[in-house]
Amino acid sequence: MNSGIVLLFSLTSFLAAVLVFSAEPMIGKRVLPLFGGTPAVWNTCLVYFQLLLLLGYALSGDLRAAKGLEQRRVSLPFLIGLAALLALGYWVQPIGLAVEPGGSSSTAENPTLALLWSLIRSASAPLLVVAATSPLVQRWFAVTGHPRAHDPYFLYAASNAGSLAALMAYPFVIEPNLSLAAQGRAWKAGFLVLAILLTACGILARVLSRSGGAGPDAAAALAETPPAVGIRLRWLVLVFIPSSWLMGVTAYLTTDLAAIPLLWVIPLALYLSSFIIAFAGAGTALVRIASQALPVLVVPLVLVLTAGFVHAVWIPLHLLAFFAGSVACHGRLARLRPPARHLATFYVTIALGGLLGGVFNAVIAPVVFHRIVEYPLAVVLACMVAPGLEGRGERRAGRPWLSDLLLPVVVFLLAALLTTNQAGLADSVMGVLGVMIASGLGLYACATARRRPARFAMVAGAVLVAGGLSQGPGGRLLHIERNFFGVVRVTEDSERKVHRLFHGSTLHGQQSLDPALSREPSTYFTRSGPIGQVFAALGPRLDRAGAQVAIVGLGAGTLATYARPGQRWTFYEIDPAVVRIARDPRFFTYLRDCAAASLEIVLGDARLRLRAAPDRAYRLIVLDAFSSDAVPVHLVSREAIRLYRGKLAAGGVLVFNLSNRYLDLEPVMGRQAQDAGLVCRIQLDTTLSPEERHAGKQPSIWAVMAASADDLEGLASDPRWRLPVLRPNSRAWTDDYSDLARYLRGMPRRLVQRESTAGPSAVTEGGLPR
Repeated sequence: MNSGIVLLFSLTSFLAAVLVFSAEPMIGKRVLPLFGGTPAVWNTCLVYFQLLLLLGYALSGDLRAAKGLEQRRVSLPFLIGLAALLALGYWVQPIGLAVEPGGSSSTAENPTLALLWSLIRSASAPLLVVAATSPLVQRWFAVTGHPRAHDPYFLYAASNAGSLAALMAYPFVIEPNLSLAAQGRAWKAGFLVLAILLTACGILARVLSRSGGAGPDAAAALAETPPAVGIRLRWLVLVFIPSSWLMGVTAYLTTDLAAIPLLWVIPLALYLSSFIIAFAGAGTALVRIASQALPVLVVPLVLVLTAGFVHAVWIPLHLLAFFAGSVACHGRLARLRPPARHLATFYVTIALGGLLGGVFNAVIAPVVFHRIVEYPLAVVLACMVAPGLEGRGERRAGRPWLSDLLLPVVVFLLAALLTTNQAGLADSVMGVLGVMIASGLGLYACATARRRPARFAMVAGAVLVAGGLSQGPGGRLLHIERNFFGVVRVTEDSERKVHRLFHGSTLHGQQSLDPALSREPSTYFTRSGPIGQVFAALGPRLDRAGAQVAIVGLGAGTLATYARPGQRWTFYEIDPAVVRIARDPRFFTYLRDCAAASLEIVLGDARLRLRAAPDRAYRLIVLDAFSSDAVPVHLVSREAIRLYRGKLAAGGVLVFNLSNRYLDLEPVMGRQAQDAGLVCRIQLDTTLSPEERHAGKQPSIWAVMAASADDLEGLASDPRWRLPVLRPNSRAWTDDYSDLARYLRGMPRRLVQRESTAGPSAVTEGGLPR
């Protein structure tokens, strides 16, 4: 009997967590295209789910149920109300999204609140009940009279295990095999099973509590003192910091890779694993190891953040440091957990701390900070509160606080002196090296005395602040701003006499300050490169009076250099900050100097805004809309390409910029072209001479599509343009299905096919030309 009770309650907690954390990436993926495909969409979804957990925990702590717990009984009216909520949650499924396509949310400077409101209106009914399940089941178990009823926290570990299982299954099992519609149907079936299990738990808990099985310790439970305000504030802080760190590291990774479920769930899975370890009975040793490892991991992490190194090789360092910090904070939280009677208060406080961390990152930070400050700030705060760094070292005579303040100040001054290049001590490159040396000395000194957490954290913070003063490898900072879509900055390279536009760490445009070269395209858009060849080949067709060209993605406006008199050009751009920068002649003059008869900029998501464009209007559509290196999947789906074809004039051409450091998009576009019945050619312009690099040319990969080879003019027979290489057993992407994780560079490669739109013409081993 006792083992059956444990199994029932554990299975219910496990399934509820599976449903919550499979819904999270499913809804995030569904809403991503409607709000521009940016990493901020996922962080906003996280805030929504944190809000749901808070409301769910509050629901489970209903006053009537709380009174019943004090009396060691389960309230019948509460069970009836819960059954009604379960029925309502099942009735309103499948989960939809209350978003108006092309509405104001798509053009808002910061649509975070619009996205949150859309999610609240769309998905809350069933998710709220599921979110309440874990604490509710634990509180019910506490009145069953089971020998383990006095400490039901093992159910919390079961819940976290279900969360982890769902997160790991989504990118590797669910997403590659199920469309969003099929995922919704499976989720609805799982909700029905949960409703049955949860009802059984409630009935069993009521029966056992009425039969007196609760045991003789009710009076002792009533006599327990509620947790003090100070303890509750510590709970709040110990959850706030890892929650903020979770969002910071996720945004950091997805900005330069891709806003995809795989890169969403890995940090979240680590976050949940830290809860499992902290609340497991045998987790104490692991918490101690994580606490001791945290300073060792933070030292190189601070150096990497300060120097601005952005490369996939550093991803494990970011994740390991985050995991160690989360385990350390949650381990300390587990040591402060209250008796079972105060479960409701504990879980509501945990949920509130997580929500506050999410709100700080997703809502407050983009408005208050013009840089990514919240990520390094969470690192510094974790160093202050982690157990094992609690000042248990020797007591020193005198004023130890004075040295704790003095060392960070000295390190900051030294690093700032080098980074700002005072007295000609260093050029921009040496400035970065100087920061690393000063950082290493300061952090090494602190790591040897890590029992003084405040000093260690302040030195780390001093180095990070000093690093923010550095000119950096992109040149002198002229302008920086941040919004929902990320951080954009304009720099000036005085040595090469150019202005550059960056989104995240990715170069999005460059213009020479030399008047003789200021109207020449550079970087990925040079006349000798693939896009230059496209305009040269299609020149006669585009020279016809009134020819219209659409460019999806503005950047610095470089492509406007290809415009000719009489043409009508339209740029589609989702980020208002990019539009302001491209129009400002202090930074770039491509738009001001454009030769087209008319040039219009349409603000908003291109997929939504193109619907309003006239059919059969454009002779050329160029898609260069990737933010940093992240790929907006909704701009290359089957439905998107169908939309583009409807906007192309007879003989029109689609052009895609596939340049990406982390994703192999060639087989994706080849499959999309085959699915649409289009001819496709690819050019890898990745081998550049030193002279080309010095002139500002960047390696690039481009694809062209058209209804027939004749529409591509000479490109179809140009040896520089070849047929795309496809992957076997791949599927065309749709709005309902995509699997971007499969195309991450470095993923295992099987046989690949070189195919035309008519079918395979050859099979080669490992034929990706990288």
